[in-house]
Amino acid sequence: MASWIGMINAVQRGPQVKQTAELVISVVTITRAALTHSAIDLRKELLFDLVSNEGIRITALMDNDVVDPPPDSTLMPEIEAIVKEKLGTDTRFSSRVNGVPGFWISFKIDDDEYWLMLERERLAGLSGVQWLGWAGVVGILSLLGAALISRLVNLPLARLTVAARDIAQGKRPDRLPEKGAQEIIEANRSFNQMVEDLQQVESDRALILAGISHDLRTPLTRMQLELEMANLSTEARDGMQSDIGQMDAIIGQFLDYARPTEAASFVPIDISDLLGDVGRAAERIPGMRVTADIEPGVHVMGNATDLRRVFNNVVENARRYGATPGLDITELDIACHVKTNGGIKRVAICLQDHGCGVPAGQIEQLKKPFTRMDTARGQANGAGLGLAIVERVVGRHNAALTVRNRDGGGLQVELVMAVVL
Repeated sequence: MASWIGMINAVQRGPQVKQTAELVISVVTITRAALTHSAIDLRKELLFDLVSNEGIRITALMDNDVVDPPPDSTLMPEIEAIVKEKLGTDTRFSSRVNGVPGFWISFKIDDDEYWLMLERERLAGLSGVQWLGWAGVVGILSLLGAALISRLVNLPLARLTVAARDIAQGKRPDRLPEKGAQEIIEANRSFNQMVEDLQQVESDRALILAGISHDLRTPLTRMQLELEMANLSTEARDGMQSDIGQMDAIIGQFLDYARPTEAASFVPIDISDLLGDVGRAAERIPGMRVTADIEPGVHVMGNATDLRRVFNNVVENARRYGATPGLDITELDIACHVKTNGGIKRVAICLQDHGCGVPAGQIEQLKKPFTRMDTARGQANGAGLGLAIVERVVGRHNAALTVRNRDGGGLQVELVMAVVL
């Protein structure tokens, strides 16, 4: 704004000085010519017309006139120089004569000297109100321009923030557009490359994990055969078979964790029947008591094998660590109900045990691979991938997973998915 005001002053100064000086010279010259060439008896009417129509007052210049200095303006010295060059160096200027304000300038007709007064409004430049108006217009335009530039800058940053948040949540964001300012292009290009590198690392890790786990199955099978043929005591045989079984279960978890799930394989699934099968299978496990409250006929899009693996992992987690305090059994509640929110139907699937639960501050740790809350959930024999597999599969199904402690004790795992109508 300061630069704009300075520019306007610099550009306006010269033309305003010239225009004002030419106006004064023109008015004085024409008025003097009119008075000189008019009849004496008509001069009064001429003076009256000049005052009423043009705002020009003519009075005789007296020696006893009370004359104030010229108008206090930065342009006045330059105006005076131009006017005196045309009208004579004895031309006088005043801002007030005998108490009457105006723009006063003297001139001569023969030996007589007169004052000519112009209204100041005819000579004034931009007023304070006009300056304020122009400043307001420029200020609004500046704000609009700043808002546009800010949006152009902030939109890519906001898009980058959303993509970074998706990365933090384990999702793969859409590719960022590589256009705009050079800095934005470089940032988006680097981020896209980082996403591709992370995806490649994830794929390599899953491939290596699956390969190692698969290769370990062969020696385990051979050990199992040799164990059956070995001449061992029943106690030693049972212990070694238990160890081999645990190793095989851990390898199975590795394979489940590394196995990809493609959305192209999703089909409509009767989740009610699937949960019913899981519940009936859980009831056949010694020491398990299952209570089911499942709404029939609920369908979702997904992979039945992976979803069954999710529910089986939660059931196995409850069997191992969710025994009801004071009892030798594990109580498991399975619920499935459709809820409508904002016109959208979703199914809420809840599996909960009645055990001791886990410390509230460590619940999120349960979802991380190779993590076990041994102090809260008893001694673990697995690899700590149960809930990590659950979260991985749930994320690929665009579902919401919530893990929290159950009111009254125990751990509650809730899965919310969109319903297929």
